[in-house]
Amino acid sequence: MESVAGSLDFWCRLCQFELLYDRPEEGFAYIAQGSAHLMLEQIGAGRNWLTGPLDRPLGRGINFQITVPAIGPLCSSLREAGWPLFMPPETKWYRTDIGEAGVEQFLVTDPDGYLLRFQASLGRRPIEQP
Repeated sequence: MESVAGSLDFWCRLCQFELLYDRPEEGFAYIAQGSAHLMLEQIGAGRNWLTGPLDRPLGRGINFQITVPAIGPLCSSLREAGWPLFMPPETKWYRTDIGEAGVEQFLVTDPDGYLLRFQASLGRRPIEQP
């Protein structure tokens, strides 16, 4: 990430994660919300494990699924801050090996362009027959 401070504002203020600890001198922060834990590292500060050039937007071709208890509070926080959603909230049922798994979900990009899919489970159901 380009700025750990900017990312912390997005993740903790808007997405309601909690800062568990940080090392500002290394551009590092460890955050969590429920069972979702993330390590944030600022480019060029501390020890970076780079696998290739870091061209914006970062994380092209990947999206991170983050399970939260409910998406409503996150959507409200992002909207109130004027943060654009990549995809508005939706309810979606996905086929699995033994039925369907339901989620409420939306997508948003973080300050560095990583695509995040926040989702809350609606449970499972048998596959509906036509």
